[in-house]
Amino acid sequence: MPFLIANIVAALLYAALGFYLARQVIQQKPLNLPYLLGAIAFTLFIHGIGIYGASVKPEGIQLSFFAISSQIFWVINLIVLLSSLKKALHNLFIYLLPLSAISIATTLFSHTDSTIRPLDYELASHVIPSILAYSLLTIATFQALLLFYQNRHLKNKSGLQTLRYLPPLQTMEALLFEFVLVGEILLTLSILSGFIFLDNIFAQHLVHKTVLSMTAWVIYGFLLIGKFKLGWRGNTAIRWTLAGFLFLMLALFGSKLVLEIILHKV
Repeated sequence: MPFLIANIVAALLYAALGFYLARQVIQQKPLNLPYLLGAIAFTLFIHGIGIYGASVKPEGIQLSFFAISSQIFWVINLIVLLSSLKKALHNLFIYLLPLSAISIATTLFSHTDSTIRPLDYELASHVIPSILAYSLLTIATFQALLLFYQNRHLKNKSGLQTLRYLPPLQTMEALLFEFVLVGEILLTLSILSGFIFLDNIFAQHLVHKTVLSMTAWVIYGFLLIGKFKLGWRGNTAIRWTLAGFLFLMLALFGSKLVLEIILHKV
């Protein structure tokens, strides 16, 4: 029961903070940034308690479709929160806060007891880099969406008052490629550990995830080569980032959705 209450409180806090942030930006009012970041830190603490209760079982760790989405959003919020202490990344919370509330809500209303695994060294060496990679590349995707918004309004010379809440264009692009680079490194580690430690990574229930993950890895690799060798930026970088994210999310959530929710298989 305490873990259930923690998840409910965290979802409500995420929703309230998301409403506050969106209202301040829409109404072009200044943010009380220390208050916002402090409140998010407190919410992350509560959310962490809820994740522990929902995910950590006596027989192992819960890696179901809904549980892992809540875990990933916790990691994403933590990374953005820590990064916001030095860089202007807090506007990413416009996306993250409501999505975090939704991820917790779906966890609360789901009753999936599948995919509980003993968290040994082999599984941890695959799961931890995977979650970190998905988290960083999700942040990169939200960064790309903000960059698209910024590019569009600068080109049309509209919404200039709202743009003052965002960092300069060059800073936004630099942050995008930083997240993609680190995410690609972690994704590489995740794929390699899968080949080393997981039994038959091309088994029927894993082949889709493996192929889609490797496709995303190739796309992000081309994006980084294009950046450093060909000077890709702007809309080209945005399109490649979104394409990589599409395959990555299909790898993680698409396969889990089909196996656990539609086919009811572990």
